Amino acid sequence: MHNLGIYSGLGRSILSSVFFLVLSAALLSACAGKTAPPATLESAAKQRASREQEERIAELQLHLLEQETQMKEVQRKLDEAIEEVVRTKAKLHNLESKAEAASTMAEAEIALKVLEARMAGEGKGSEAVQAEHLLKMSLREFEKQNYSGALYLVNQAKDFIKAGEARLKSQEHVQAGEVFFATPLALRVLRTGNVREGPGLNFKVLFTLEKGTPLVGHSRKGQWVRIEDQKGRAGWTSYTLVEGR
Repeated sequence: MHNLGIYSGLGRSILSSVFFLVLSAALLSACAGKTAPPATLESAAKQRASREQEERIAELQLHLLEQETQMKEVQRKLDEAIEEVVRTKAKLHNLESKAEAASTMAEAEIALKVLEARMAGEGKGSEAVQAEHLLKMSLREFEKQNYSGALYLVNQAKDFIKAGEARLKSQEHVQAGEVFFATPLALRVLRTGNVREGPGLNFKVLFTLEKGTPLVGHSRKGQWVRIEDQKGRAGWTSYTLVEGR
């Protein structure tokens, strides 16, 4: 009887141990089922990175579309403003003579052809496109006998031609890695700073610009901008010294 009690207790102990092992195995199996293998985690990370990249591309495309739309709207408003000035001039007495308007238009047409010939290797620049557009508007006003309006428009065209000539001049000594802007930038000086011979502090200082000085930016290299002031002086200045106007 005593031995029977021992065996009975031993049996219960063995059964308890077996139950514990079975329960532990079941828990381990459940945990293993919840933990994704390394390959699955890596695949999920790649998918997430791919989605983020697609979202970034979409964001950039939409931003580009927004900018293109804004540029078209700006051009539309610019044309409307120009036309309003021309209409106003049409109501005034034509102080400028027909001969003066015709002469100025002829000069501008010749200057534009010279500019387009110089730009032949790189395609028609934005300055030439705008000048041609304004010259066509000028011709229409001239045919309407609005000589004041025609002269106003042709003078606007000449300004674009001068800007194109200035850009071409700045390209005569191109620096390695220099990137030209699609169209000249209207800038002004943020604070007094130096204009140097080249894009770097190791280049000689050519002259100093005072705060508020209007400039035209033609190109960039790193953190430097090739500029020209209203006196026709050109050189390089740090982008931290200028802003748009």
